[in-house]
Amino acid sequence: MGKPKRERALADNEAQAVARMMRVSPQKLNLVAGLIRGKKVSSALADLTFSRKRIAVQVKKTLESAIANAENNHDLDVDSLVVAEAYVGKALVMRRFRPRARGRVGRVAKPFSNLTIVVREVEEAA
Repeated sequence: MGKPKRERALADNEAQAVARMMRVSPQKLNLVAGLIRGKKVSSALADLTFSRKRIAVQVKKTLESAIANAENNHDLDVDSLVVAEAYVGKALVMRRFRPRARGRVGRVAKPFSNLTIVVREVEEAA
């Protein structure tokens, strides 16, 4: 006796990967996520490989995880995958303090982000 199996939140032709607690602000991460939204997976991987943004390495790793999930867990064809969704959420913000002039203090925010990538299998229009 266990709890009943939860229904799948995604469609049958979709797979996702989630990266949590990425050490970058959501605004900066969203710029990189915007690069790959709606593109074919091969094109998105190429864009992330040659992106000069530091966080692009972790975004690429998450996209590769979503591709592997699609292939191994859901039996989807890798060549016909597109990045259906790539969205960013806020995680915690570490607050640190730096001494400033005249005995004051300056607060430094060190934000973290969550990234969710959903890939979808589409039929080729011939």
